[in-house]
Amino acid sequence: MNIIIIEDELKTAKSLENMIISLRPGANITGRYQSVESSVAALSANGQPDLIFMDIQLADGLSFEIFKEVKITCPVVFCTAYDEYSLDAFKSNGVDYVLKPFSKDDIQNALTKVDELKNFFQQKGVPDLGELLGRFSVPEGKTTFLVFKNNKYATIQTEDIAYFYIRNESTSIMCFNKQEYAINQSLDQVAGAVSAKQFFRLNRQYLINFRAINEVEHYFMRKLYVKLTIETSEKLLINKEKSHSFLAWMENR
Repeated sequence: MNIIIIEDELKTAKSLENMIISLRPGANITGRYQSVESSVAALSANGQPDLIFMDIQLADGLSFEIFKEVKITCPVVFCTAYDEYSLDAFKSNGVDYVLKPFSKDDIQNALTKVDELKNFFQQKGVPDLGELLGRFSVPEGKTTFLVFKNNKYATIQTEDIAYFYIRNESTSIMCFNKQEYAINQSLDQVAGAVSAKQFFRLNRQYLINFRAINEVEHYFMRKLYVKLTIETSEKLLINKEKSHSFLAWMENR
């Protein structure tokens, strides 16, 4: 079975690959892609694999954009940190999903379902995923976050948040007014909930608002140095593999 993985977090992609190979030793991971752009290029040039594991939110946008450029004719297992994209609709049309953080059992269950549906795909063909995607609109993202500080609950407007970041292994919010709040969601969950047009995951520690960007500079080793209007405790650097996606995100909004 030839499988490709479309996932913008390298650590998650590697973990997923290891699980797949462990569960299906005969599987061949033929490609790993981090963005809509690279996925479209690969699928256009190399044809269809037998199965795709695909994250929903990629470095340069939602993976649904891939279906607008390439006709997918193989089953897809969507991997996501949230469940707000009519996943039941995907389930009823011959594809499955796993929620992050996923376990080996989750991947086993997804592979088992694909095996059980194999005859269906061979005899009937997969449904038109483009038509399926057209039946619902992509939400713009979460508009508020509930926070607790000084023994009081309050809601923070997402548009007022400059960036989300990891501090002491917990997720915190930094607002444009320099107020900080801790929240009980992982950064993966937050990234899946907010608008992909408005927020970008720079690295494992930071998810930034476009409005918070002051300037971007070239840095050593072909990295980018992102300076925000709100000071951060460390330099925000983007590695060369992700810099193209970041610049495309800045331009195509």
